[in-house]
Amino acid sequence: MEKQELIKTINEVLADEFEIEVSEITPDADIKATLNLDSLSLVDMVALIEEKFGVKIKGTELASVKTFGLLYDFVFEHMAK
Repeated sequence: MEKQELIKTINEVLADEFEIEVSEITPDADIKATLNLDSLSLVDMVALIEEKFGVKIKGTELASVKTFGLLYDFVFEHMAK
């Protein structure tokens, strides 16, 4: 999967799951604030990403993934392995 296609898919999946407009998701936007995540819904988001894209996100890694741009990079990098 090419990175632009991956970004589009991630945005669509998250917008649908968390009931927001795709246009609200930008590379520099804070994930928690944009999706209005609490600790429980953050776990839901991680499970969704892991299931949809076949990647594993450890808690220590998640702490450094604060923006959508970082999330795209993380998923793209780990899908390639």
